[in-house]
Amino acid sequence: MNENYVEVDHSLCKGCGVCPPACPKKCLAQGSAINVYGYQYVEFSQNGCNACGICFYVCPEPGALTVYKAEKREAV
Repeated sequence: MNENYVEVDHSLCKGCGVCPPACPKKCLAQGSAINVYGYQYVEFSQNGCNACGICFYVCPEPGALTVYKAEKREAV
């Protein structure tokens, strides 16, 4: 894993719009696609995610967002 990222489970996201404004790096945005339940789910764009986890904590839907932090590599 080279970069931090947020995985959005499209089947669980209800598109409530809470996480995009909470993201300090603006890595999440309301998408235009619709899931099987009729919700416009959030989409992640790789633009400097720092894996802070704020989106995870503000999300009211358990399991909709998973935050992954890149492994640090030591200089040799």
